[in-house]
Amino acid sequence: MFDPPIVLLLAGIFMGLTSGKAFEATLKQSVQEWNRSRSTRVLSQLRGSQLQLPYLGISMGIWLFLMAGLWTYGFGAGLSMIIAFVLTIATALLVWYQLGKVLTILSTGGSRALDLDALEAKE
Repeated sequence: MFDPPIVLLLAGIFMGLTSGKAFEATLKQSVQEWNRSRSTRVLSQLRGSQLQLPYLGISMGIWLFLMAGLWTYGFGAGLSMIIAFVLTIATALLVWYQLGKVLTILSTGGSRALDLDALEAKE
């Protein structure tokens, strides 16, 4: 197919960056809306499709990038695809879980609960 898979590498980077910008904009907008209304409904909706779709795009971009990188370093195409998929799924699930925890902390304690500078000042 491609040898080396530079096109896949570049496509993965492009997909990850563009999806990341969409994810950032959606998350900022939702948190600002929550900050104005202080409604727990707003934060609970963040786990909906408006945030999941860009996150899926980021994950697919990472998968393509990792697959192309492994393929470039001599792994076969199939093995590269499998290894990259497992690494991407594991990382994506852990990050999504952590984002959920941060949003829960934000909804219960407000933005002050996430203020790391205030925690350092207490010590």
